[in-house]
Amino acid sequence: MKKDYLLLHLSVFIAGFTGVLGRLITLDSAILVWWRMAAAALLMWAFLAIRKDLNRYQFKDKLQMGGVGMLLCLHWVFFYASIKASNVSIGVVCFSLVGFFTALFEPIINKHRFSGREFLFSLLTILGIYLIFHFDSRYRLGIALGVVSSALYALFAIVNQRVGKHYEAKNMLLWEMVGGLIGLTCLIPLYNMFIPVGRIYPVGMDYAYLAFMVVICTIGLCLLQIIVLQKIPAFTVNLTYNLEPVYSIILSMFIFHEYKELNFSFCIGIALIIISVILQTLSETKKPKASA
Repeated sequence: MKKDYLLLHLSVFIAGFTGVLGRLITLDSAILVWWRMAAAALLMWAFLAIRKDLNRYQFKDKLQMGGVGMLLCLHWVFFYASIKASNVSIGVVCFSLVGFFTALFEPIINKHRFSGREFLFSLLTILGIYLIFHFDSRYRLGIALGVVSSALYALFAIVNQRVGKHYEAKNMLLWEMVGGLIGLTCLIPLYNMFIPVGRIYPVGMDYAYLAFMVVICTIGLCLLQIIVLQKIPAFTVNLTYNLEPVYSIILSMFIFHEYKELNFSFCIGIALIIISVILQTLSETKKPKASA
């Protein structure tokens, strides 16, 4: 159990880089995600082919895994759109609502009773976000996009946990990337009608940032997430991911000097989010001991 939680927090630390990279890369959010999924799918296919680990699945299995990948794809598009419409701090803090949406969606999807405890922990997070956003109203579009992003990720985590039990992690990641890539390719022409994507090719340092994003923050991170979701409840995973803003905000302070926009309310809000994560983690880690 301790090893699983260490892997969970390692994945959160890696995820903390994604927001910063999203702002550093100069491509539109949809095009950025397209390149991210295309490169990840190609590298995963090559890796599995060389190791002769490619599993043969029926079309319905590929479709199921690809559908999960489409949820992840849409989450990424809204997540990076939120960052580009506001800043890294705002975009990643919105992600803290994932715990609330998981507590809301999981009982409906998995057909079990709502947990008052989970909603209580989520309310701490919501209060923290309220305090953070109370200090500035300039980023309403970024906040709205971030809320949609967190709801999509909650759906992805819940569905990914259910589907992931039936497939091998590395192959599932491959078909998630392929499914998300195909779906996004079909959606980009419609997306471009409302939001012109502009340049579609990376330039300059975009290549280096994309390489780091694909290898470490996509393939490495997604494999960790799939493994962790097979051992730890989706709500706990999503709530622990509320720590992602802490890492991203620290990085953005140094890189983009966003500390100039933060105040006392922001710090109190972050503290509440961290407390909610600690309480949930302690609650979950004590369960096996109680059962024993």
